[in-house]
Amino acid sequence: MDFATAAKLGNYISKDYARDMFELLAKYRDISASEAASRLELHIRTAQDFLEAMESLGILSRKEVNEKKRPYFRYALAKSRITMDIDLEEMTVDKSMEEPGRAIREKKNSGAIFTTARSGNRISSVTVWSGEGRGKKERRINLTNAQGAFLFQLPFPNAAPLNTTAIMEKAGVEESYSPEILDLVEMLEKNGVIEMIPPVTP
Repeated sequence: MDFATAAKLGNYISKDYARDMFELLAKYRDISASEAASRLELHIRTAQDFLEAMESLGILSRKEVNEKKRPYFRYALAKSRITMDIDLEEMTVDKSMEEPGRAIREKKNSGAIFTTARSGNRISSVTVWSGEGRGKKERRINLTNAQGAFLFQLPFPNAAPLNTTAIMEKAGVEESYSPEILDLVEMLEKNGVIEMIPPVTP
């Protein structure tokens, strides 16, 4: 399940009435929002939102009925077991940032401050600013050792740009650190600290 779906499920099953709702659904063949609300002393909108959310996630099924009045829905369990399985591998940085030929370097006059670690061979943090005038805010970004070594080898504004793979090799950073390196590059690019040079098309 994707993270957005898991978050929606987690949000609803964390409600203090969620267990009672599921107990009702397990006991009843089917139930309406008004029946559930009156049984659990909930506002009908609260019960309706919960039932609709569970139906949208495929946990409940619903059928429309018309008993001499306007149509309404009755809900029933579609699953007897709920599992949450989140693939964290899908949350890595967009690999398009590693496009061959795309290179990066420090952006001229970015205003960022690079603080060198005591060891002298890596950057320990980067300070950037956002906003203007009195609303200007300072943000300090603490770096992992791999990120610090990578940023220490970032080409200066007047130097020839390099792609991330070349900088990692120069810094002695293993390929397994690529996701966190690309995350840093993406963040610094958004904050105007790094400039990306697109691949030259023939």
